[in-house]
Amino acid sequence: MNFEKLEGNTNKTPPAKGKLLIATPFLNDPNFSRSVVLLCEHGEEGSIGFVLNQPTPVTIGDLVKELERSQHQVTIYNGGPVQPDTLHIMHRMPEVLGGMLVAPGIYWGGSYQVLQQIIKHNEFNESDLRLFIGYSGWSEGQLDKEMTEGTWIVGDATPELIFEESAHTVWKKAISSLGKNYAFLANVPIDPQLN
Repeated sequence: MNFEKLEGNTNKTPPAKGKLLIATPFLNDPNFSRSVVLLCEHGEEGSIGFVLNQPTPVTIGDLVKELERSQHQVTIYNGGPVQPDTLHIMHRMPEVLGGMLVAPGIYWGGSYQVLQQIIKHNEFNESDLRLFIGYSGWSEGQLDKEMTEGTWIVGDATPELIFEESAHTVWKKAISSLGKNYAFLANVPIDPQLN
C-alpha cells in the first residue's frame, strides 16, 4: 500500500537532518517494522539515523567494563543494522558532552570520556540521554527511492519524543503528531487479517 496516495495525505515533507522517518504500518523489514528513525545526516551521499524505539536488554555496564558496577545502568537501544559494534550518543546536554546539533534540543555524539564519568558518578538524568549500538544508513538515492515507494512518512523531531517517551509508544505518538489525516494509522494492526 502506498501511503503517498492515501486520500487526504498532505505529508510532502522531504527527509532532512533533524527529521523523523516514521515507518508506515505495513513495512515488513524486521529492522524497521513500526520504527521511528531520527535522521542525523541527510545529503547527496546518503543518510544516517537512529531507530528510537528498539531498546535492547543490554546496558552500558555490559559494554563498558569500567561501568559494570555503576549504580545507574543506562539502557542501550538498537540504532540500526549498520556497524552494530559501535556505540553512539544522543543527548540534550551539549554543555556537558559536546556533540553536533541535529535539531533544537537534540545533539548527536560527544565525549565518551565525559559520558563514562557522568554515568559512573550518576551526574545526569536518564531522560537527557539515549545510547545506541549501530545505526541506520542509506546510500546515495536509496532513501529517496524508499520515500517514493511510500515506506516512510516524514515528521518533526522533538526532544520530548526522543528522550521522554516510552519506546513502546514512540511510533504511535509520532504518527499521531502528523495530524488527523494520519491518526487512524496508529491503530492499524500489524497483520490486517487479524482485524
